[in-house]
Amino acid sequence: MTILHPEVAKALSENGIRFETLECDPADADTAAFCARYGYPSDEVCNTIIVVVKKTPREYVACLVRADTRLDVNHGVAAEVGFKRLSFASPEETAQLSGMMIGGVTLIGLGEPMPILIDELVLEKSAVIVGGGNRSSKVRLDPHELLKLPGARRAKIATGV
Repeated sequence: MTILHPEVAKALSENGIRFETLECDPADADTAAFCARYGYPSDEVCNTIIVVVKKTPREYVACLVRADTRLDVNHGVAAEVGFKRLSFASPEETAQLSGMMIGGVTLIGLGEPMPILIDELVLEKSAVIVGGGNRSSKVRLDPHELLKLPGARRAKIATGV
């Protein structure tokens, strides 16, 4: 039995992604607390952020950035999607779209199909940690494995290193 969210485990298997599962205390699932509790540097832990493309109908993009950077929605993501009216999805919208718990949302096994942008700085690392879809697990892997996900591509979407 896996501690990962079922859709995350399924997507990892279906896409042939090599990974390691990490257990974490749900109270320490948020990025800063996770890094502090388990001793991982913020440049190895990544956040999945859902961005709303304000079209009719609304569209969504999943973005992956390292915790030591910030998602550049107004320039980086806008250039990648070719549209300037963007915003961060609310926590409620993120949970509904992903089918996952806030604090564990990951680009792996998203409930709603959407394009996936992986920041180029993520791909510089030999290994990164992403959410496990819940607050009790994380996934550690070579970030290039994430490019096996349908709709995933490399992008320049972060600032602040």
